[in-house]
Amino acid sequence: MTTPDGWRKSSYSGSNGGACVEIRFDGDVVRIRDSKYTGDPATQPEIMLPVTRWASFLDQALRFVSSTDTDLPLMHRDDHGRVTIRDAEGVALTYTATEWAAFAAGVRSGEFTMTAA
Repeated sequence: MTTPDGWRKSSYSGSNGGACVEIRFDGDVVRIRDSKYTGDPATQPEIMLPVTRWASFLDQALRFVSSTDTDLPLMHRDDHGRVTIRDAEGVALTYTATEWAAFAAGVRSGEFTMTAA
């Protein structure tokens, strides 16, 4: 599902009450944000990665493998299933287990491929 400003979320997150992993293809980068953010939109935390690393990020997101690729954010799942992704600058986004499961389902369904954009 894509918003008018180009952000997309998984079709599986429809009942999450707006709490979603959101992504946007923006030229040569992919932007990732958390829809739970309620502050000033101009200062909303985002993680950006090169589109050339997007497929690797999606693979990492599904398998939770550690990566030594400095173009990919670090990923951690806690004991409650919450997932935090953190970029090299320290920007961190934390998602509930339900939010991440919806994102992962969308990834598996091909909703976040470059061709789906």
